[in-house]
Amino acid sequence: MADNRNIRQELYDRIRESSKDDVVLEEMKRMGFWAKNENGPTVPELLIKKEAELNKELNKLYDEKRKYQNREAVLKEMRLKRMAESRLKREENKKKKEQRRFEKAEAWKKQKETEIIYLGEGVSVGLNNIDNNIAALQKHNLPVFNNENELALAIGIPLKELRFLSFNRKVSTVSHYRKFFLPKKSGGKRLISAPMPRLKQVQYWLLENIFNKVAVHPAAHGFTLQRSIISNAQPHIGKEVVVNIDVKDFFPSIHYKRVKGLLQQLGYSEKIAVILALLCTEAVTEEVTIDGKNYFVQKGNRVLPQGAPTSPAITNILCYKLDIRLQGLAAKNQCSYTRYADDVTFSFDKPNANAQQLVWRIKKVLADEGFTVHPDKIRIMRKGTCQEVTGVVVNEKLGISRKKLRQFRAALHQLKTKEAAEIKWGNGNLASAVTGYANFVKMIKPVQGIKLQNQITALLQSNRLQYPVTEVTPKKDVTPPAQSNTTDTNKDDDKPWWNVV
Repeated sequence: MADNRNIRQELYDRIRESSKDDVVLEEMKRMGFWAKNENGPTVPELLIKKEAELNKELNKLYDEKRKYQNREAVLKEMRLKRMAESRLKREENKKKKEQRRFEKAEAWKKQKETEIIYLGEGVSVGLNNIDNNIAALQKHNLPVFNNENELALAIGIPLKELRFLSFNRKVSTVSHYRKFFLPKKSGGKRLISAPMPRLKQVQYWLLENIFNKVAVHPAAHGFTLQRSIISNAQPHIGKEVVVNIDVKDFFPSIHYKRVKGLLQQLGYSEKIAVILALLCTEAVTEEVTIDGKNYFVQKGNRVLPQGAPTSPAITNILCYKLDIRLQGLAAKNQCSYTRYADDVTFSFDKPNANAQQLVWRIKKVLADEGFTVHPDKIRIMRKGTCQEVTGVVVNEKLGISRKKLRQFRAALHQLKTKEAAEIKWGNGNLASAVTGYANFVKMIKPVQGIKLQNQITALLQSNRLQYPVTEVTPKKDVTPPAQSNTTDTNKDDDKPWWNVV
């Protein structure tokens, strides 16, 4: 039965492709009912064949017509197909991009745990350069750090803490410095940027292990081992003319790029130089309050902060060329030269020395080296007047201003009968001020200094002079915990203190 259906379907297909007469003719020939004409097909046979061919052409035309009539539907179907394929491809590409982004983020996260690859805007250039100048480092007997991990290990802090302390933030909710003003002797106020304990500890390590190992010019006496205001004043004893010049904004004149360049000259790679320079400099910032929250916003370049233990040593190293030029100027004019931080002193043996011309030349040399002379602090002291160098009288021998010493003794005498709050001496804490001046007197005149120290000790024991205990609490405590693996949670963003960047 199934075979009959297949035979019938086959006949229908053949008739559809040609014509009924053509199929009947072929079957009659196959079964022998149609006589074969050896001379060629007869006319009826030709007509049947021609009709079959025409039917095939007609069927083809019908098919093309149907395609043409359904052209819009076909195009729509093709568009839908292409859109589906495109959508599928986009989904695949999206998944691939998300996978690549995830892998990149994981690689970045893993790299951040072992490397410092970014330290903020404007200062991260050069973090890929890790080549040290070993010969230069050995020349200055400085420690070698092949990477930031070795630096953090040498200091004794985690890498995360090193990144936190050196990160340059344009706007931050934390500050590594506590700022306050101290009155100047000449009037006005001096901004002091005192580093917070953790950063201060790091800076002291850098001072002892790096900056104090670099030799400074013999004319530099400030903040240098085995030198003091005494050694600074001695070359100027008994001179006919003493010229004293102060540099304006000494520490703020040293910006971040100069510190970085200095460290590279000492032999450190650019990456290590960037980290160390950031640890030793601080940007000029302004504290603002928005919605009850304090922010520290950068307003200027990073410079050496006045109050950091590393700032004086860095300036002494940077001023080596300045000291050479000024020493050469002194030799040319046959005079003596010393420098105590920002205090520059020249002295002549000749009474007719042209001090004004020397001052003009000193100004030019200082300007060439990036410094500015304070216009109100240029003193030309001739013999017969009180000649002072960094507070020490140098007319005939090292001495102290008699007027100031009498005022100091009077202040100590008044403390026996008056309250400490009624006595004014120095700046800030009275007990610290009088103790410091007594130590200063002892350096120059040991016998008088010891007597003054004994008087201060007696005042302290009688409660006439006490060190007031004051606690200064910063608005945002950025000091990490004693244990380096402890995460102190920040109240604002619930991040560990070293991740506040």
